This record gives sequence, C-alpha cells and structure tokens, in this order.
Amino acid sequence: MIEKATIKSEQVQDYLNPDISINERVENLLSLMTLDEKIAQMSCIWNIKKEIMQNEKEELDLTRYKEVLKDGLGQIARLSDTAGGLEPKAMAELANTLQKFFVEETRLGIPVIFHEECLHGIAAKSATSYPQPIGLASTFNPELIENIYSTIAEDVRSRGAQQALTPVVDIVRDPRWGRVEETFGEDPYLVAQLGIAAVKGFQGDAKFNDNKKVIATLKHFAAHGNPESGSNCGPANYSERELRDYYLYPFKEVLDKADAISVMASYNEIDGIPSHANHWLLRDILRKEWGFKGFVVSDYFAITELNEKEETVSHKVAMDKKEAAYLAAKAGVNIELPDYDCYPFLKEFVEEGALDVSVIDELVSVMLEYKFKLGLFENPYVDPEAVNNAQRLENERKLALQAARETITLLKNDNQILPLKNSGSKKIAVIGPNADRTLLGGYSGQPKYYTTVLEGIKIKAGDGIEILYSEGCKITLGGSWDEDIVTPPDFEEDKKLIAEAVKTAEQADEIVLVIGGNEQTSREAWNKDHMGDRPSLDLYGSQNELVQKIVEIGKPVVVVLFNGRPKSINYIKDNVDGILECWYLGQESGVAVADVIFGDYNPAGKLPISFPHSSGHIPCHYNYKPSSRRGYLFDDINPLYSFGYGLSYTSFNISDVKLEKSEIKKGTDAKVSCVIENTGPLAGSEVVQMYIHDVVSSVTRPVKELKGFKKIFLEAGDSTTLEFTISPDLLAFTNINKEFVVEPGEFEIMIGTSSRDEELTKLKLTIV
Repeated sequence: MIEKATIKSEQVQDYLNPDISINERVENLLSLMTLDEKIAQMSCIWNIKKEIMQNEKEELDLTRYKEVLKDGLGQIARLSDTAGGLEPKAMAELANTLQKFFVEETRLGIPVIFHEECLHGIAAKSATSYPQPIGLASTFNPELIENIYSTIAEDVRSRGAQQALTPVVDIVRDPRWGRVEETFGEDPYLVAQLGIAAVKGFQGDAKFNDNKKVIATLKHFAAHGNPESGSNCGPANYSERELRDYYLYPFKEVLDKADAISVMASYNEIDGIPSHANHWLLRDILRKEWGFKGFVVSDYFAITELNEKEETVSHKVAMDKKEAAYLAAKAGVNIELPDYDCYPFLKEFVEEGALDVSVIDELVSVMLEYKFKLGLFENPYVDPEAVNNAQRLENERKLALQAARETITLLKNDNQILPLKNSGSKKIAVIGPNADRTLLGGYSGQPKYYTTVLEGIKIKAGDGIEILYSEGCKITLGGSWDEDIVTPPDFEEDKKLIAEAVKTAEQADEIVLVIGGNEQTSREAWNKDHMGDRPSLDLYGSQNELVQKIVEIGKPVVVVLFNGRPKSINYIKDNVDGILECWYLGQESGVAVADVIFGDYNPAGKLPISFPHSSGHIPCHYNYKPSSRRGYLFDDINPLYSFGYGLSYTSFNISDVKLEKSEIKKGTDAKVSCVIENTGPLAGSEVVQMYIHDVVSSVTRPVKELKGFKKIFLEAGDSTTLEFTISPDLLAFTNINKEFVVEPGEFEIMIGTSSRDEELTKLKLTIV
C-alpha cells in the first residue's frame, strides 16, 4: 500500500469530514495535492485501460495501476465494454475493485468517476433499449422522456458508474448528417424541452442522496448538428445571432431550467476556432455570461485533433500535442477524454511559467466538488449483490413498449387501410430487408429482449391469418454500426430476391413492406474508414425497385420505415395507401409495430424534423427566414412532410382559439386557449402546437417558431380546453444591437396540429 504519511492527519480529516461544507473540503484537498495529482484529475483512460489492467493472460492485474496511476485519475471511460462487454453484476464488481485501488492505494484516496454512453439506454450488455432520441422526440412527451432517463440513470448507477455522456441537444437541419438519430430534431424549443426532461431524469435534484442519479452531459457544444456539407465534424459557419437564437438556445435553456452539471465541447469549429480551443465559447459565453458552474469534458480525442489526428480530424491550430493541451486548458476544458494524450504536457507549461497553476486549480476544483456531491468519498462502492437485472429488465419492458408505441408516426392512411383487421381468414405478406432484422441504431447496448416486425406481426395475428415472409432485397450485407467496412448488396442477387418477394406478395391479401435504412447507412462517421454521412436521402440499394414491383401487383400496401434520418420517399408517398415512420423503436420494435398495424394502439407520433423531397431541397426546416423559400423552377419548395406532422386513426378538431387579451404590456404574460375535440370513432392522443411569428422586427425573424405544445388524450367524443402561457422569453430574440429582448409590436400566434399553415389558426397579439 502507498504511504499516506506525507500529509498531516488533521488536514486529511478536513476533506474527509462530511460535516463541513463541500467548498471547504475542496479547498483543503486542493491545497494538499501535488501538480501531478491535479493533472491526474484532468485525465481519463479507455483504450489504454486494457494494457494497464490485464496481464499477458488477460487476467485482471492492478500491478501496473500502481506505477502508471499512482497519482490518481479523474475518470474511467465505459467500463461496461471491458473484455468485450460486462454483464451488470460483473461491471459493478470491477468498478468496486478499481475504485478500491484509487481510494486505498493512492496518496490522497480520491475516488474516480466512471462514465458511460447512455443515448437511449446504457450502451452495455443486458440493458433496456429504448427508441433512438429522434424517435423519442416524435412522442412530444417530456414526462415520458424524463421517466426513461430516470430509469436509465438508476441502471447506470447500480453498475458502478456516475456520469452519462447524454443528452444530445444539437439542432439538426441537414439530414445528410449521419447522426440525426442521436438528436431531438430540428426545432430549438422542442430540443430544449426534451433536453430539460432528460437532464431532470438523469440528475433529479442533483443532490444524489439515493444513489440512483447520475451526472448528465449536454453535447455537443456547440453548433455540431448542422455541419458544412452534412459531413460529421464539419465547420459551423454561422453568425453570432444565428448561434445564439438557434444553436446555443437549447444549451442555455437546459442549463437554466435543469442545471446540467457537465457539457461536452464539440469537434467542429465556429468562425475558424475549434470548440475545444474556443475561449469565447467555453469561458465568455458558457461560464461568464451564462454562469455555468459545472465542468466541460472533451469529446473523445478532440484535444489531440487541435493538432493532428489524421484518421479523424486535424484542425492544425496547435503545432503539437503539448500546445493542444495548452489551448484546451486555457479555453476551459476541464478533463481530456477518453485517454490521457495531451494533458500530461500541462505540467511542463506550469513548470516553465507559461501557465499559472491557478488555471489548473480552477479546472480541477469543480470536478472535485462533484465527486464530493456524488458522495464518492463517503460511499465509493456499489452492491453487486443488489443488481437484480433480470427483474429490472422485465419491469422496464412496459416503459420501452410505451415509448416505442408513442414514437410511431402515421404519415399516410388513404382509404383507411390502417388498422388492418385482425380477424377472418386471410394472408398478410411481410416483406422487406428490415422485416426480420434487429434494428437499434447507434450507441446501443445488447438488450436481452428484441422482437422484429415479422415476429411481432406473427404473435399478434389472429388465428385465421397466415403470415407470409420474403426478404425482398438487402440494404447492406450483414455488418453492424461499429464495423468500419460497409458491404453493398449484390444487385444481381437482389433481382432474384425481388422476384421471390413478388411471388410471395401475389399470394397475399395485404402487404406490409418494411424498408428504410439500417445502422450502416446512417451513423456517426468517426474516422475516414468509418463513414456514415450520405449525399443522397433516397432509399439505398434496390429498395425502390422492390417497392415499385410490389405496388404493381395491385394489392393494398402499407410501408413501415425504419431509419436514422429522413428519407426522400416521393414514389412511396404517391403510390401506397399507408406509411408508418418508426425511426428506431428499441427492443420492443415488433410488438409496437404490430400493436399499431392491428389497431391495438392508435398512433400519435409527430415529426421532429422535416422530410425533404431530395437532398437538393436541403435546407427544408420549417422555421425558415421570409426570404429563403421563393420557390424552385419545375419543383415544389415545400417539404415532403412537415415538422410537427402526424396522423391518427381518429380525428380531432380545434376550435374557439382566443387570446385572453389581444394587447398586453411588454414584460407581461399573455394567454391563449383553445378547445380540442376528438371527433372520430376511437380514443387517441393529439399534440396541440403553438407557433409564434414576430411580424415586424429590427432583424429578420423566422416565419414561425414552435413556442409551446401539449399532448392530450381524449376518448371518442370528448373535448377539453387547453391554455398556453406566452411568457416574455418566448417572444424575445437577439435584436440588431445583439440584445436578447422583446420588441414591441404585432405577433402572430398560431395554434394547430402541425407546422403547416393549413392546419394553423392565427391570431394577432400586440405588445405595447
């Protein structure tokens, strides 16, 4: 055991004394730390953990820990993926073993934080897999999102980890980008509301008293979701006003309303300055202007990229790794993830007098603060015997199914083809490359349960219904999200599969076509050999040919789409009767789809991102500026499907839309109300949406912006009155003087069921 006798016992008792304030404990601990120990707290291990954790026989061996990590460590990345993946109990046991080393065998006994990827469930073995965030956004249900991320937090904490690298609150406006699935969509207000819900789920009141909550990490700060050319990590060339009113807005809202503790800097550059070296972004805006008191983590290897990482991105604003470390620390990045590559050089800068130790102290102290707040000094371990994962997974299936059902969005239902009758004697052909495939999307764990669409329909089908199946064609050959090489299909083989599918479909009374994309055709492009962004939004491979051949048979066709980003489905929109957008539904995919197809659940999803006709129609976001949509020669400028759009098996009518007062004083609230009635034959949910437009302003403003929504469930024939409060912050924007203010004048207030003008009732509100 390493000696601890070099510090006075009464000083040790100060930072180990839970009865004094955390600020006093941090101050005391920091005063006792050597420069090496401080820089160690700014470091993390991931890839290198194998070489320092295992011996030649790949057995756990902490001998090298004692020499390599004798000064301690800030974080350990993704313990769940150790040795090819750990089950929950094994992860908890390993976390305890490693934590014990840091607590008992380093000089000051500072515990480590373990972080995990938790995009839609912890990305680990035997974890519940919920819909991808783009799907969760389709629910327009913050309460559901908070519940999901609260459940994920409890799972993460029970396994021994304390920080989630989630949620993503990037605004996405370019569906060519392969990471659309990780976001909550194109609208700043919706993204902010769901981000608030996710952080509240993860952190609760951030007191961490029950050991069931974790630190949330907002990412990617900032403007990462609309990269130049749709290419991951591409530059964000936006004005300061554009940044503030759209791309920074969700971060500020979530920090203000949910107190997210951590922020991850983004890979991209803004105005020529990479975010990890951007003093204006991380210090002037985030800390000074917004008052952020938490800590900034680097994205994986992003500090190295300030210099050069040829297989990924090379910004070349630093001549070497040493200078990269200096730029990141000065900008305000508290810790380097996932491996220590640059930050060890910080010691040389301090010793040379080029960097004041106070900069190090500032960056380290806040991370120590949260190690105290997490209770790690008093209770650094978890109880592996308490990990009853089998019962947890069974309990969480209901929540995962609810989320999957609420995600599914009905885009078309001509001739009331849906729901299909689940009785009588008939044949249903289930066809397509996604019909019998596990589809979870990126950053996914390995769930114990998964039901494909084919399996779900077979389970749900009535006794007299015969289910036929044909693959139809392939999208890619095998492969998974994390494999670098993507193998295109053999198109000659596809022709044979299409011919077989046609024969199968000819025998059926109704056809369910399950197509779209998969985890390889839309994903994070994390290096030059692992691509995921695409210049086309068309269905990949032979899928369009498959659809055309099936449609030509003349039978009723329902298309079920699985994909990580919007698809240009022009032919499908014009030629099939029913379309369901599913995104990625998580482990309960097949059950949820079958419930909707056979009418056991009435779909209520709404699109969180607009669908363009083609990649040539990008950008097509709904909240555009008045001068940006003049029109196209020989083509339609409007989206194929608009933001906020989604149908139901029942019908709803909005009436009696009125303002409490049509004129109010600046700085006061306005209220608008409406009556919504379920005028159809079935119970169902509808999302009533409120949009606002500043009619005349000192700088141009979007034609409409979402500023409120309410999801309401009504039995057939029932009605209710909804009220929206229009607070001053919903009317404010960055004016010509770059002040965030409300300008007096007229505002259009719009109430409806999507962003489409034909579905909105408009009123005028005057601010004096």
